[in-house]
Amino acid sequence: MNLLGIDFEDWFHPEFIQNHIKPTKKNPVIINGIDKILDWLRKNETLATFFMVGELLEIKPEMLDKILAADHEIAFHSMYHTRLDAPNYKEKFSDEIKRFDKLTSKKSIGFRAPSFSLNHSSAWAIDVLVNNNYKYDSSIVPAKTRLYGIPNAETKPYRITSNNIEKDNPNGKLLEFPLLTTKILGKSIPACGGFYLRTLPTRIIESAIKDINKNNFPASFYIHSWELTPELMPKVPLSLMENFVTYHNLGNTMKRLTGLIKKFKFTSFGRFISNS
Repeated sequence: MNLLGIDFEDWFHPEFIQNHIKPTKKNPVIINGIDKILDWLRKNETLATFFMVGELLEIKPEMLDKILAADHEIAFHSMYHTRLDAPNYKEKFSDEIKRFDKLTSKKSIGFRAPSFSLNHSSAWAIDVLVNNNYKYDSSIVPAKTRLYGIPNAETKPYRITSNNIEKDNPNGKLLEFPLLTTKILGKSIPACGGFYLRTLPTRIIESAIKDINKNNFPASFYIHSWELTPELMPKVPLSLMENFVTYHNLGNTMKRLTGLIKKFKFTSFGRFISNS
């Protein structure tokens, strides 16, 4: 069994607006894609965890009922897609969790850091999650990329603590589900979905899933909501690199992921924990 997380976020989240376009009144069109995503999951008889940016639930609260009615899981992805290591965010994080708990009637027991920003400088978030009765996190990528990654972290589920985010601590109270990685020419790279699903040959991702499954561990996978609804994505001018990362093979994302979930069994993180 493997784990599917849908990072449900507006593509024009604040950090993107700040860095790339002039501030305008936000129109989070991504919320209009919820029915398409739920229908796709239903047709493929697959459960998923929706790591939800809280402001989208504030705008369209009925999404929560739709997600839960289909037996999927709701989990926390911050209120505004703010990186954990953003200046002064530590003081705001606890309040955001409480706001999300109110929005979801405390249905959330899981968290994923925006942009996988759980790192040594933001490990304080682990204690905040534990203090708010969270059971798991899925923010660690055990490979180094230009934006994130903890290359020495465990590649299988482990108990994470703020004192050591890389190795298992039997006394830890938060279960970490690190994102799937693989090795190419001896170098660890992510193979966990998103851009990597759109770019890597499918056989490499399938091999990575098989490798971790043969040791009886789940592969933790992610996909962005906007990658499943490319028709809602605007085309804006970006640098060559950012254009490639954002738009490359975007139209084939759902087709590629469908192939994987037909070949390998996926479920939500919460369902996996309750059945373990």
